[in-house]
Amino acid sequence: MSGWAALLTIAGLALITLLTRAFFILPERELPMPAWLREGLRYAPLAALMAVVAPEVVMTQGRLIDTWQDPRLFAAAAGAAWFFWRRGILGTIVVGSLVMVGLRVGLGW
Repeated sequence: MSGWAALLTIAGLALITLLTRAFFILPERELPMPAWLREGLRYAPLAALMAVVAPEVVMTQGRLIDTWQDPRLFAAAAGAAWFFWRRGILGTIVVGSLVMVGLRVGLGW
């Protein structure tokens, strides 16, 4: 790719990024949105998080895990249990991490 082509590509990507990020800021008044869409968008961050976390928990190198002796399963279960018990994000992360490190170091999983 030549220097001009690279510069044109970077400028185009910057323009597209600016327009898509500013799409909701540019209008002077709030964009009309149906109630069902507004309600559905409340779950978008959770869906994105699950799309990232779930494959990491149940897959290794592109394949489903084939043993129950995987510390990620127990760490995810412990973190979920903590969250449903205490409703705290920090505790969920700490408990899940402690269980995972404990199983890896303690049992060598």
